[in-house]
Amino acid sequence: MSITNELDTLITGLGLPVETGKFSGAAPVEYVVITPLGDSFRLHSDNQPAFETQEVRLSLFCVKNYLARKRQLERALLRAGFTITLRRYNGFDEGYHGVTIDTQKLYSWE
Repeated sequence: MSITNELDTLITGLGLPVETGKFSGAAPVEYVVITPLGDSFRLHSDNQPAFETQEVRLSLFCVKNYLARKRQLERALLRAGFTITLRRYNGFDEGYHGVTIDTQKLYSWE
């Protein structure tokens, strides 16, 4: 399992269009872009990685008020076992409010 696959399913389940890297085509009134930030081996046992920490940045774009959608996304992430490491309002640009949510999750490393 990868964090991008899991997030794609979770975000789509909220009724939000989602793509990784860049949104292609005409942008809808609300959408999310997933940007991978990195993978690391933060937890070890016997000098071998036991878990892989995968981290991504979710960029939420909304034409109208973004607060309700941001809260819905945050709650869904926390219920699904993700850790939120950063939340930031990025401003209003080209008709969209931009919100950044950085999140990470541990996955067993095999």
